[in-house]
Amino acid sequence: MSATWNAADAERHLLGIELFGMRFGLERMRRLTSALERPQDRFASIHVVGSNGKSSTTRMIAALLEGHGVRTGSFLSPHLVSYAERIQIGERELAPAAFGAAAQRAAHAATLVERTLEPGDRVTQFELLAAAAYDEFAREEVEVAVIEAGLGGRWDATNVIPSRVAALTNVGLEHQRWLGPTITDIAREKLAVVRDGTTLVVGGLTPDAEREARATASARGARLVHAEPSPLDDAVRLLGAFQRDNFAVARSAAEALLGTLDPAVVRSAAETLRIPGRLEPVDDDPLTLQDAAHNTSGMRALCDSLGDIAAGRPVVAVVSVLDDKDAAGMLGTLLPYCASVVYCANANPRALPPGTLESLGRQVLGDRGGRGLETEIEFDPRRALARARERARELQGIVLAAGSIYLIADLRRPPRSGEVSAL
Repeated sequence: MSATWNAADAERHLLGIELFGMRFGLERMRRLTSALERPQDRFASIHVVGSNGKSSTTRMIAALLEGHGVRTGSFLSPHLVSYAERIQIGERELAPAAFGAAAQRAAHAATLVERTLEPGDRVTQFELLAAAAYDEFAREEVEVAVIEAGLGGRWDATNVIPSRVAALTNVGLEHQRWLGPTITDIAREKLAVVRDGTTLVVGGLTPDAEREARATASARGARLVHAEPSPLDDAVRLLGAFQRDNFAVARSAAEALLGTLDPAVVRSAAETLRIPGRLEPVDDDPLTLQDAAHNTSGMRALCDSLGDIAAGRPVVAVVSVLDDKDAAGMLGTLLPYCASVVYCANANPRALPPGTLESLGRQVLGDRGGRGLETEIEFDPRRALARARERARELQGIVLAAGSIYLIADLRRPPRSGEVSAL
């Protein structure tokens, strides 16, 4: 490896430590940031948590802050094609050389930290990326960093920042193995990022999550702000009514930090926002959409908008789901909107086999399973999309790829030699 890492070096290192997996706890992250001289103390921050909409809301907050002249950094996860997408300054991902250098500095700090850990304990990939982001933000003298949490909040590696504002987008049943079996449990874990005397901004919550938000705000002496709709939200050009909800949370969080917002700047940000992989149109012949909905509540939000988008045209879906998700709930939500489905795998080893998805789809539809819905299996995501587009042209319909962010990532990366194009 070269003395100074480039982006390819950084990607190889990050892939090499992916096998160490996910490990809860903040002690490694505290030591890691200490080795980097606590970069997170050199900028203000907004912490974004929730079950769905975190990436969109993080990007929206960053756009609003930048529009008001605030030098802003963003930490996002996961990525679609490149790890460099996760660290952005001024709404742009780091240049390859800057990303390589940031990852190398964090990796060097990780080497020092691991000498102090118990045998077998290692800095995780996510911890290294978060530390690299904080270090780069400090070096680039960002004024505010908008930080998207990974899983949960309490023990998430991002939770070493002294955030002045925490934004909770929503709470659904997800990652119950780690976060707890109920909405109350999951909300409590996410709300653990709220600091004393700060501001908590919340989106639309279930009654159980709302109770936890109120209790947390009271215990922490935090100001509780409910993101209320505004006519400015109607300027959002993104597909999906849920994006207006996300924008309301983002607008409220930016306002909580800055005090007041310029309506003209808010409207401009709403009109120009682009969110990769969130009901994103990628072609119009036929209309082809990619959405990273990966749990039941995310799929429900997607389907709430699908009828208006399809405008009576048949929907041909490409679906892949990981084995730790509520695949039955997701399919039960999506399939009634579809005329045809192509089940596929994706590059993640936890992807459910397409045959399993097809069988599960028949079960959740019950008596409807044999009437009207066409199903096919194509293991390769690109070939699955090609088949779905072919079928959509026959039906004069639209195509939707959804179910896993890893499916969207497979469809977005450049094709290798001999592969069919995704479009």
